[in-house]
Amino acid sequence: MKFAAPLIEGRLVRRYKRFLADIELADGSLVTAHCANPGAMLGLVVPGSRVLLSASTNPARKLGFSWELVEADLPGGPQWVGINTMRPNALVAEAFAEGRLPPLAGYGSLRPEVRYGRASRVDFLATGEGLPPCHVEVKNCHLLREPGLAEFPDCVAARSARHMDELTEVVAQGGRAMLIIVVQMQAERFDVARDLDPAFDRAFARAAAGGVEIHAHRCRIDPTGISIADAIPVMPPGRGGL
Repeated sequence: MKFAAPLIEGRLVRRYKRFLADIELADGSLVTAHCANPGAMLGLVVPGSRVLLSASTNPARKLGFSWELVEADLPGGPQWVGINTMRPNALVAEAFAEGRLPPLAGYGSLRPEVRYGRASRVDFLATGEGLPPCHVEVKNCHLLREPGLAEFPDCVAARSARHMDELTEVVAQGGRAMLIIVVQMQAERFDVARDLDPAFDRAFARAAAGGVEIHAHRCRIDPTGISIADAIPVMPPGRGGL
């Protein structure tokens, strides 16, 4: 996924009220950007960090900029990290259309926002001739506290835990369900941040034991764009108990 226009560089002043970030641009001006990320963003909100913003072309929009990338000093060295949680679904759709998602090989259609479970919407429903429909949930990952180890979530994620249980129920009723974790950074493996959300860890373990397919893909990221790259290993779940 290439950004529609060159991103605008700045320095982070502060992130606040979850969805707002004050950014100092190269000319010294201060702008408030939309931060499309409900998480804690641990390690990614250090004042003075280099950030990249996209500019909105919608004149009616209240905030003219969106925060896309941060150059974070993470364990193992600095790297660009994607913080916009609105991007992963589009990245999955793009990779599917280009035949770069092996877990969904053979499926011909990926329909977004399909109702299921207890008044929920699954991110995608994959369908294909001769194949069972597959419920696909997508999660964004940008937490790295140890070299090479991507983790999710970065705070309590009750809604995500509910999604895991609903995917488990899909499989229990004879269907196919899948979780795709989009790691918006470079990492070598994935694990659940069970110390940050034990309830999600338990739901994740139930899902894995119940037959939900779990895949993690790291991304290629640079100031021109983001794309889903190769799969990384998912550490065995369940250490937090069922």
